[in-house]
Amino acid sequence: MSGTHFRQLTQGVSADLASLRTSTPDTMKAFNDLGRAALADGALSRKTKELIALALGVAARCDACIGFHMQALVKLGATRQEVDETLAVATYMGGGPSLMYAAQAVSAFDEFSRL
Repeated sequence: MSGTHFRQLTQGVSADLASLRTSTPDTMKAFNDLGRAALADGALSRKTKELIALALGVAARCDACIGFHMQALVKLGATRQEVDETLAVATYMGGGPSLMYAAQAVSAFDEFSRL
């Protein structure tokens, strides 16, 4: 998906989720609570967990996942090298299709780094 504007994408998805927050508030709260619990610092740091989530987003070919997790990683101070190494593992595990999404993830890193 060349030319994706990840900031715009994540804002749009967040807005689109508003109707689900209204129609299924318990489900949305449970999902948000799960995310907070899963990403909390523990034996693995939050940044490490976000890097794992980024790799899974690439493997699942989820543009919005890449956007949200990359935005979090930039805020957490992830370096380009940490991101690139994470994307290398995602590519190793997912092959060519993951490589195409890894390239998009690099674009997202650059975009969110310019905030």
